[in-house]
Amino acid sequence: MGCAPSIHVSHSGVIYCRDSEESNSPHQTTTISQGTTTLHGLFVKTDAADSIPSVLAYQSRQPPPSAGPRRKERRESGGASARSRTPHCCSVEAETQTSSSSSKTSTAEVQVGPMRLTQYPIQVLLIFAKEDNQSNGFWWACDRAGYRCNVAWTLESALECFLDKHQEIIVIDHRNSKYFDAEDICRSIRATELSEHTVILAVVPRTSADQEETSVLPLLDAGFDRQFMENSSVTACYNELVQIEHGEVRSQFKLRACNAVFTALDHCQEAVEITNEDHVIQYVNPAFEQMMGYCKGELIGKELTELPKSDKNSPELLDNINTFIKKGKEWQGVYYARRKSGDSIQQHVKITPVIGQGGKIRHFVSLKRLHCTNENNKQLYKSHREDKYTGDNSQSESISYKSKNRRKDSVDVKSVTSQSSDAPSLQTRRYSSMARIHSMTIEAPITKVINIINAAQENSPITVAEALDRVLEILRTTELYSPQLGTKDEDPHTSDLVGGLMNDGLRRLSGNEYVFSKNMNLSHTHLPVPNTINDVPPGIAQVLDNEESWDFNIFELEAVTNKRPLVYLGLKVFARFGVSEFLNCSEATLRAWLQVIEANYHSCNSYHNSTHAADVLHATAFFLGKERVKGSLDHLDEVAALIAATIHDVDHPGRTNSFLCNAGSELAVLYNDTAVLESHHTALAFQLTTKDSKYNIFKNIDRNRYRTLRQAIIDMVLATEMTKHFEHVNKFVNSINKPMASEETSPHSEGSDTECTASIKNFPDNQTLIKRMMIKCADVANPCRPLELCIEWAGRISEEYFAQTDEEKRQGLPVVMPVFDRNTCSIPKSQISFIDYFITDMFDAWDAFAHLPVLMQHLANNYKHWKTLDDLKCKSLRLPSENNN
Repeated sequence: MGCAPSIHVSHSGVIYCRDSEESNSPHQTTTISQGTTTLHGLFVKTDAADSIPSVLAYQSRQPPPSAGPRRKERRESGGASARSRTPHCCSVEAETQTSSSSSKTSTAEVQVGPMRLTQYPIQVLLIFAKEDNQSNGFWWACDRAGYRCNVAWTLESALECFLDKHQEIIVIDHRNSKYFDAEDICRSIRATELSEHTVILAVVPRTSADQEETSVLPLLDAGFDRQFMENSSVTACYNELVQIEHGEVRSQFKLRACNAVFTALDHCQEAVEITNEDHVIQYVNPAFEQMMGYCKGELIGKELTELPKSDKNSPELLDNINTFIKKGKEWQGVYYARRKSGDSIQQHVKITPVIGQGGKIRHFVSLKRLHCTNENNKQLYKSHREDKYTGDNSQSESISYKSKNRRKDSVDVKSVTSQSSDAPSLQTRRYSSMARIHSMTIEAPITKVINIINAAQENSPITVAEALDRVLEILRTTELYSPQLGTKDEDPHTSDLVGGLMNDGLRRLSGNEYVFSKNMNLSHTHLPVPNTINDVPPGIAQVLDNEESWDFNIFELEAVTNKRPLVYLGLKVFARFGVSEFLNCSEATLRAWLQVIEANYHSCNSYHNSTHAADVLHATAFFLGKERVKGSLDHLDEVAALIAATIHDVDHPGRTNSFLCNAGSELAVLYNDTAVLESHHTALAFQLTTKDSKYNIFKNIDRNRYRTLRQAIIDMVLATEMTKHFEHVNKFVNSINKPMASEETSPHSEGSDTECTASIKNFPDNQTLIKRMMIKCADVANPCRPLELCIEWAGRISEEYFAQTDEEKRQGLPVVMPVFDRNTCSIPKSQISFIDYFITDMFDAWDAFAHLPVLMQHLANNYKHWKTLDDLKCKSLRLPSENNN
């Protein structure tokens, strides 16, 4: 049995009827009598019965002879006279059935440039004065093509139906003006905004052989797109409709999709200008209007030569631009433009020629943004609130003073402070990492900065010129992001620690090649078949109950899992973030992958083992749960971050990059002494993952998503390499912290986190900086853990460094960190140096973004612990009295 038809009677008396799903024809007998509606044998009382015709003129649909033997039924009361007696209109809608003979699917994929669009079933509106073979022909043609069809008899019902359905094709009966004026109906429809992308077909009478065919121009003037010579054949009607669909309708569908592109352009923060091949302006976006001070109406239709030009551009520059774009090549560079106010502003411009009809250049697309080097640009930036962080501004905001601590010959500037007041003792000893990074203009290459300073020296007093000489000397070095330290005698702990972590260690003894003692081949023990039990052991589950807390004890999990914490923590964290669903892989595959990765961590390492990986994974998951971090990243970013945390130290040998380079290890040779371990971790992780389908978590995602995910993972793991530590922190502070701080203190800002994170999402580079900062903080978060955990981690990393120093001495290698001699090292001093030099500034910046008061309080407490031990000349992890307890 089928479903009963649904009926809706509009205020104007237009009836819409949805037929039974089991009906083989779009309509069966439909009769309306006074006060009663009869449909498929159902009698429905309606309040609108008095206002609708006594007989529904378009009662039934009979398939053409080829469609079956069903006989057309017509029951009328009053015949044609009933129609002539009523001024009302009536429209019946039937949703056609897609039978097995239909040649069309419900939706179609359409490609418009890089956009992939979904086209839904075509809707057709038939406007006929009366039912006849021609209207029936189009009806059954729609049925065959799988189109949804509506029929209207009058102008009023046609407009009502069109405004409700927005059909793509309208067929209007133009054969006889006795009942209505087809051209008036067409003009009325064209008067609505919705008709812009609709194709209107006029059915015209067939002309005899001796008659001259009439001109189509009057139809085009009325708003018709095509004419159809009267032909009631279903096949002829079908062919016409299908040609329209694949021609005009498909083209109009693509044009309609351009609305999304124009919406994007209108909301783009870069100024966009589009001209034709003759440089007549065709489009500018609101950002362009704001930058140049013009209204759109003042620009559209004007040639570029009609607008005032800046006299600051050299003729050679203009010739160079024209030479590039005329050859169809993209040009980009710095260009001066004149605003409506007469001010000259410097812009960074990219002009791209667009090939069009005939294979010729038909458009030029220009993207423009302010190149902030002169006062006009700075004022414009300030008024637009687009970029308030030029080098001059940062200098004017800074508080300069000579550092009195171990960091010699550096100037401190005011750092971004934490929003939390939970760590007052920490605030008093904050040092700015930014002080060790010399200012430079991000927008321009360093050579341009040097040229500008050289030019400034010409007219400067001698004292200024000498100072600029010193600046140039610094800028010409390759270590712009590396701080300058005092002498080793003054601070051996900091010097050794930084040197060991941030240098490539290429201090080989003359004439010697050293081979790393550990086996660095990629051979791994055979792994058992992945465990398939659903429930983890109760003891492990109990420990994991607290895994969402920052104070979670990873060492308890290490103990209960027999040094396999990564699998169990990974399963729970990955489930919480929907990793399996995102990757479309089973839990068994994910479990097998975690087992493979954990098996390739070295349990013999005191620090760089799977417990450290699990700890970093836990910290990453904790950060991802913070509101501002969560709002700034997409699901793909979250999945990439969790995977990167899991693999970031896989197969770590327990030795630093400097050691491997000095030893001439195979890995150092393979990766050219650059980011040796970090490159190895990512390469091996992907090799292990993809070599067997049973633990290939990427096997079910498409190629594009895999490439995006892979690049994000690689980028985050490489960010853990310490030689670019200050570069990453500096970029995060200047691109994320400072703009956010300015927005929060602005009198016009509502201080909404939602607006802030939405703005960050618009810039993928900012998302990349956040992901890098997140995994960097997770990787070295030990000083921010509760004191007991912090002490345990300090002991483990010290033991690993002691072991490296021992091996360097045994093999006659350069000792990378001489201070880490197990007989003389002061662990408290090493921790203080590490916190002062690497941790404080980075976590200040991360806390200012993610709001982490608990971590900052732990950091203050732990620093106080190490400081107390150092003041008491204690070199161990705890006071002797505490060790005895």
